[in-house]
Amino acid sequence: MTATEQTEARPRGQRLPRRARRNQLLGAAQEVFVAQGYHAAAMDDIADRAGVSKPVLYQHFPGKLELYLALLDQHCQALVQAVREALASTNDNKQRIAATMDAYFSYVEHEGGAFRLVFESDLTNEPSVRERVDQVALDCAKMVSPLIAEDADLPEEQAMLLAVSLCGMAQITARHWLSSGQQIPGDMARRLTASLAWRGIAGFPMQH
Repeated sequence: MTATEQTEARPRGQRLPRRARRNQLLGAAQEVFVAQGYHAAAMDDIADRAGVSKPVLYQHFPGKLELYLALLDQHCQALVQAVREALASTNDNKQRIAATMDAYFSYVEHEGGAFRLVFESDLTNEPSVRERVDQVALDCAKMVSPLIAEDADLPEEQAMLLAVSLCGMAQITARHWLSSGQQIPGDMARRLTASLAWRGIAGFPMQH
């Protein structure tokens, strides 16, 4: 069960198991942070959204930054896991690229706006946030890099550079598709992006 599935308002005072309460608070925090951004969000807003008192919220998270980081960790891990599963879904490298593009599009489309915390955070000047955002990009690229090295016959450093480029293209394209009102059907948008990525990889090794 995801955090956003725990956000149904409950009467104040209703007791929940600790894990369930934590998930509920994370779900409420996600909605508030996505809608308002970090700086405009207040712990009062999150407590009200979760239907709890502020002392209950502070029992689980000592401050707003710690709550934000817990939520960011959750959704960074979700993206890494989605890319890992995409790459493990087939032994065909062309299909692996397509599955990876689909993972990014699905993440942007279905995570309750959580992608905005990862890709559009208003708190990237905070080192602990910047570190996590950079790390998730690196982790995804590290998983894609061996595929490129194998298929394009490139050394590790070059394959990693292209993997960073490919993952960056995937998330930027998926975000543009969503923000532009999904004018292109999702399946077509995924196919177009995967085709561009695969044709680019197929152009290696470059002839000197």
